[in-house]
Amino acid sequence: MLETSARLLQLLSLLQLRREWTGPALAERMSVTERTVRRDIGKLRTLGYPIHASPGIAGGYQLGAGAQLPPLLLDDDEALAVAIGLSAVTASPVSGLGEASVRALTKLEQVLPGRLRPKFAGLRTAVTRMAAVSTPVNPEVLTAFSAAITERRVVVFRYERHDGESSRRVVEPVRLVDTGRRWYLVAWDTGRQDWRTFRVDRCRSVPSPRDRFPGRPLPASDLAAYVQKSITRSPYSHDVVVRIHAPVADVSQLVPPNIAELEDDAGRTMMRFGADSLDWPLMHVAALGFDFDILEPLALQEHALTVAARLIHAAGPTAHATAPGDGHGPVSRSS
Repeated sequence: MLETSARLLQLLSLLQLRREWTGPALAERMSVTERTVRRDIGKLRTLGYPIHASPGIAGGYQLGAGAQLPPLLLDDDEALAVAIGLSAVTASPVSGLGEASVRALTKLEQVLPGRLRPKFAGLRTAVTRMAAVSTPVNPEVLTAFSAAITERRVVVFRYERHDGESSRRVVEPVRLVDTGRRWYLVAWDTGRQDWRTFRVDRCRSVPSPRDRFPGRPLPASDLAAYVQKSITRSPYSHDVVVRIHAPVADVSQLVPPNIAELEDDAGRTMMRFGADSLDWPLMHVAALGFDFDILEPLALQEHALTVAARLIHAAGPTAHATAPGDGHGPVSRSS
């Protein structure tokens, strides 16, 4: 019985390793007869593994998808990869996924071989995930959008805007984008006849599928960049452009992609983002600790001079500072 069980595990591992095997190839690999292979294939099928067989000289055995999820066999590297992946998504913004990941990780740790436990413990200790503010997303909403994107179906759902107003939206979904903190949907809004970006966590109902829709030219070749521009610049009153006197690699460590667009500018960084007030950009950019030039808008340059004069006055008569310029051209901040 032990020999049979070990052989079944070996056969299952081989079927998971390659898409298709011929009977003779499996028999040679396992050092058994083809008749034994056929018998073992039958036993795996009774255990719930959907193994398809195609007849003929070029035919063979293939492990397919079934109605239930049967046990999987993982090698050492695969087991570590799955364990670290489950550990990483325990803080996922998808509602319920974190809890499911913890349960799956607990099951995996119980059967993790002793030789792998030190490696997993070392990796888990060495990696720290910074907590990020995120709004939970209903997994049913994500699944419905994903299916509609695959099948090119129009969907209908209720959506709540940032001001709290809720409305019925009919859209043609084309892509889901994960920014790490939130999920966004890129879709053609049939009511507004334009492309829109929707925050998935603001969907107040599970999308209902409707008729199929034909393909149309996308708003951008890089939809992730399109979403980044939509959430960092488009919704705001002021479009801010500053040049940071530091490489992109340094600035990107302090400015996440959901805050601003960063672009290399001959060793410096061109930073673009949106703002509803003129005070927030000054505080945010000054706090980075790098010299910078304000390129746009002109109102921000003038506001920077006003704030600079106010700060110099607040520092008192003993402050060793030069008065700001006359407001023409970019304004620089020195460290």
